Amino acid sequence: MGPGKHLKGLTLWNGLVKPEEFDYFHELIINQEFSRPGMRGFQDGFLAGTTIGLPPVLNFGRPELKQKVVAEAFSGKKILCLAISEAFAGSDVAGLKTFAKKTDDGKHWIINGTKKWITNGTFADYFTVGCRTDKGFTVILVDRHASEGVETKQIKTSYSTAAGTAFVTFEEVKVPVENTLGEEGKGIFVILSNFNHERFVMCVASAATQRAIVEECLKWIHQRKAFGKPLTSQAVIRNKMASMIARTESVQAWLENITYQMNNMSYKEQADKLAGPIGLLKAYATKCAQETATDAVQIFGGRGITATGMGARIEHYHRTVPFDAILG
Repeated sequence: MGPGKHLKGLTLWNGLVKPEEFDYFHELIINQEFSRPGMRGFQDGFLAGTTIGLPPVLNFGRPELKQKVVAEAFSGKKILCLAISEAFAGSDVAGLKTFAKKTDDGKHWIINGTKKWITNGTFADYFTVGCRTDKGFTVILVDRHASEGVETKQIKTSYSTAAGTAFVTFEEVKVPVENTLGEEGKGIFVILSNFNHERFVMCVASAATQRAIVEECLKWIHQRKAFGKPLTSQAVIRNKMASMIARTESVQAWLENITYQMNNMSYKEQADKLAGPIGLLKAYATKCAQETATDAVQIFGGRGITATGMGARIEHYHRTVPFDAILG
């Protein structure tokens, strides 16, 4: 979740870091370590939904709602997901069709519509939902267990069902107006500011996994022999490795530059000044990642397309690496 008042009173890393000292570099380290095992479906299932679903509650929820939901999320008792994308509207947030209408007494929202490709949606307890309303785009928190009419169906993707990717249906779902996040009709600001942090986390993970793939390749070329010599003796292999390392380290360097800036800006300033740089880094990082995945398969040969054994990590990475360019 990054640094902030929500960490007050918590014990972090067995007391190694004080809550008031925790910054975005600490968050960077945590997420890069989560990425190192290279199990993409588990990685997304483990924390992705809460990582992108909770910040709108933290930054725009009413105090009573925030106190309840944050405590449940941090204890691991409840899981959140961000429900924005629909079958006919992905990046086009303004084109969403899910509609929320207030009851006659103005005390509740009635939500109808569907969401698609919702990470963690299969097993989420809370849904941070983007809706159209009479006053414009609005974000509302839906408690699955407190509202009837919420149904989820698992979507099978090319990485793993562990991510809980879901098709979500809201049918006459009744939600208290107190669950509105931010102002009615101004949900676009809630979501766009949230995208910055989401994309930052994705860049963090992309840099870490690229480094891990480079490490796998370095190990492989030192042990694999071809034509009586290790692969390291082949100029074409050394050239590929040099390009992979240059790309990967440039991603990490740019990422650390942006992380430093985030540490010296408020959340509002980040939304204003870093939306462009973070978006550009995400585009650059994910393009570099796909090039590195292709080079890694060539270096590993047949093993690079085999789902088990020494090249399993390369195969998994090559199969799932396009996700980061699409998500967020």
